[in-house]
Order: sequence, then structure tokens, then C-alpha cells
Amino acid sequence: MAQLTAAAPPGGIAVVIPVRNEAAHLPLLLADLSLAPPGLISELLVVDGGSSDGSARLARLAGAALRQAAGGRGAQLVAGVAATEAPWLLLLHGDLRLPPRWWESVRAALGQAEAAWYFRLRVQEPGLALRLMEAAVELRSRWACTPYGDQGLLLPRRLLERAGGLRPLPLMEDLDLVLRLRRWAPVRCLGPVVRVEGRRWRRLGVWRTTWHNARLRRAWRHGTEAGELARRYYQL
Repeated sequence: MAQLTAAAPPGGIAVVIPVRNEAAHLPLLLADLSLAPPGLISELLVVDGGSSDGSARLARLAGAALRQAAGGRGAQLVAGVAATEAPWLLLLHGDLRLPPRWWESVRAALGQAEAAWYFRLRVQEPGLALRLMEAAVELRSRWACTPYGDQGLLLPRRLLERAGGLRPLPLMEDLDLVLRLRRWAPVRCLGPVVRVEGRRWRRLGVWRTTWHNARLRRAWRHGTEAGELARRYYQL
């Protein structure tokens, strides 16, 4: 890891968080973000996709800016990026927990050559099957350079623009983006671990979830429309 830069980047970082019914988790993520050194985060935006659990109100109470956008996570991210101006973007899912002193690895990345950066992944559930899944995610992220959105993504805005920007897909918006980003710049690991809520893994089981997700990715690569993939994903 490169030596830390002493100051925040000019213009700071815009943090964009798409949410839908994340009232149980969003305050914890916002608390993690509140620990950042002064000047590092210049914009903090929560994009709500029609929550009915008070997520929007909690975002406002925590001091985040709020925007509404329907159409799924891809459309929320498109709206959020368009509503911010900072030269760096940090895209985070609403159920993430950031590691202690997460800003140190982020600031180190800002001082290196242009790249897109992701965190390592851990699921907040016990079990050998999940540990094996996490190891597979790490291998895929490092060797295939295809981290997914639940690992977070830090990148320069100019790199996102060169890659064609985010697309308002209801599913696979993260894989679609990272496949385009890696044509323009390296996709690198920040090092520390983010923890994600394991509700889907818990409800469906690890192997069933893994198998179902793999089928969806295969269908997407073979041209299945993203709306149909979202229907299959959310029907389980």
C-alpha cells in the first residue's frame, strides 16, 4: 500500500449510496462515513428508490443529501452521480459496514496512478460455506478483475466518463460497469474488508444463492434483457 497522502484530494470525494428499505443498516454505514477526516468527503448523497421503512428520513437526520430515483439500483446510481460534482466517487450499497479507519486505504489509493478500487468482502453470517464463497469472490475479483457492487467502488469521475458512465440497468449494473472500466484502467483491491448483511444468503442458502446468481450472470452474458434478469432475481 502506498504511503498516505497528507491532505484530501482537491474537490474531495462524492459518496453515493443507493437504498431501498435499508433503515436497519443505513445509519451504521453513515456513522462509519462520519468518521472520515475533515475535507475527504465533500458530498454525501443517499438515493432512495421508494423506501417504505423510513430510510429517507434517517438519511436526512444523519445529514446526508437525499434524492429520489425509481427504476432499480442502476438508475439510482446514475441519478446520484449526475447530482454530484466531486472529482472522485465512492459508490456504496446501503447495507455495507466499512472497516475501521477505512479512509486510510482510500486516501492511499487517491495518490496512486489512475485506477478503480474495491474492498474485500465478508458476509456478516457464520458458516464454512460462506467463508468458501468469500474466498471465491476474492479470487474472481483479483484474477478476473470483476468485483461486484457489494464490495464498494472508488474511482475518478473522469475514468467513469471515459468508460461510458453508469447505465440505468435494474440488475447487473455493477458487472456491466466494471467490465467497461477495466478496458481503460486497472481494477485494484484497496485491502481492507467491508461487511455486508447476509439476509439473502440466510434466506435462500449459500449454494442455492451462488447457483442462482451464476445462472443470472450467464444469461446476461448471453443477451438476456436486464429487466427479465431482475424479475428472476427478485422472484426468489
